[in-house]
Amino acid sequence: MSARPLLNRRLDGMGTTIFAEMSALAVRTGSINLGQGFPDIDGPSEIAEAAARAVVEGRGNQYPPGPGIPELRTAVAEHQQRFYGLDHDPDTEVLVTAGATEAIAAAMLALLEPGDEVIALEPFYDSYAACIAMAGARRVPLTLHAPDFRPDLDRLRSLITPRTRILLLNSPHNPTGTVLDKAELSAIAALAVEHDLLVVSDEVYEHLVFAGSHHPIAALPGMRERTVTISSAGKTFSFTGWKVGWVTGSRELVTAVRTAKQFLTYVASGPFQYAVAEALALPGTYYEAFRTDLQAKRDLLATGLRDAGFTVYEPQGTYFITTDIARLAPGVDALTFCRTLPEKCGVVAVPNSVFYDHPEAGRTQVRFAFCKRPDVLTEAAERLQRL
Repeated sequence: MSARPLLNRRLDGMGTTIFAEMSALAVRTGSINLGQGFPDIDGPSEIAEAAARAVVEGRGNQYPPGPGIPELRTAVAEHQQRFYGLDHDPDTEVLVTAGATEAIAAAMLALLEPGDEVIALEPFYDSYAACIAMAGARRVPLTLHAPDFRPDLDRLRSLITPRTRILLLNSPHNPTGTVLDKAELSAIAALAVEHDLLVVSDEVYEHLVFAGSHHPIAALPGMRERTVTISSAGKTFSFTGWKVGWVTGSRELVTAVRTAKQFLTYVASGPFQYAVAEALALPGTYYEAFRTDLQAKRDLLATGLRDAGFTVYEPQGTYFITTDIARLAPGVDALTFCRTLPEKCGVVAVPNSVFYDHPEAGRTQVRFAFCKRPDVLTEAAERLQRL
């Protein structure tokens, strides 16, 4: 066997590894798992029934069209127009993917050349580092600092070099919950235009904003033709296992992403695509009730965490709360804290340090997911009181 390492170390991120470790700890100790971000109840029953009908009726059981079924592409285009006033041709400017994760990978592989640089908000969703590395590019972090986790726009300008190709945005931001406001997005857009940069905007939590509003950067002047917008059904409709995501953008950008995507999964989630097409047409009352429900869960867990001694950075969006343990556990780093938390009180969380290039930046930050039933969150808060 060759002595060459079996794993490219650039792809060996801590994020995925720690999720597996924490989930195993939760099972072994019988702990409440607030580490991974998936709901513990399904989404609307009528949407689940739509998926079941599609299977029984034979719609999507075989390979669907490569770009996605026409019904879903049309529904995505109508969603972008309905909520943001963005016009997209469903035939050429919408692409269905196997969740947002594949969309990110396909965008990086399609739009980057070896040696290019990507400026990304840090802490970061863990697939970003791997996808950029697979494209042979280099990620340049723009670090968001506690307590407000706002982007330093002067710092952003200083990071741009002749090798910069893409600004990778994530708003609402996982894991901090920051929602970029219109002034911040306008400043970022101006830099993209000035330096002729592409923007890849991960907006999977677009309908989970509790403070302020979600503003797609693609809607700003000069940005539609240089922005790849990514979203998915998993977070908005609580069917994360269906893995239905999408890309919107100009014909040229979507064609490039589709060219890379066809050699990843090619197609996926056939029957679920029909169900998601129906889900996107749900009335505004659904979206409002969904947001209100998650906000109440956020507040419930945030109160419990404060009562337990955590410093809580209240998120503006997503379904994650970032906390700091420095006051609660002086001298203890987040990774050690999370590894011992299940044994101490039967709750699992994730250390934010695994989402940083330099773990010291998030050394005492711990993330909790609040997309769980209220009784589960209440029990978790009571267990955390043992700390």
